[in-house]
Amino acid sequence: MSDASKGTGSKRAMVEDTAEAREAALREALELQRGRPAWQRALWAAGGISFVVVGAVGIVVPGLPTTPMLLLAAACFARSSPRLYEWLLRNKTFGPLIDDYRAGRGVSMGVKVTAISMMTVFVAFALLVPLRAKPLPAVMVLCLALFGAYYVARLPTRRRQ
Repeated sequence: MSDASKGTGSKRAMVEDTAEAREAALREALELQRGRPAWQRALWAAGGISFVVVGAVGIVVPGLPTTPMLLLAAACFARSSPRLYEWLLRNKTFGPLIDDYRAGRGVSMGVKVTAISMMTVFVAFALLVPLRAKPLPAVMVLCLALFGAYYVARLPTRRRQ
């Protein structure tokens, strides 16, 4: 078997694994949604839509997290609407981010560098301008930023395929 066909086979297996994982996720979503009153499902759906909007804005606005918002949206949709949950998982823009996280593939080094760099810039601005004379909020922001940077740095790094 040639190397090219091995690569194609592994890609096909990855797609099949992803499809199986999505089917399992949809079954879980149906279980989470079952038995909830309509008003609760509507609130969960509204929360999910809100998180998708914030996540979409995060794609173009530096410093605004995208993947965590989409993960929250997925959790909300799993509790409200299997149709919305399936839409999110199959979305060409958002689906791969959720798939990568759920499969434990991690994030690329570029994403880590960008995230930590943007956190550094925004936190430095906050500490030097609006929080300059407010030591308690400044320490809180700095501690949260350090925790966030530590978390991002500890995420598994995805290797190029």
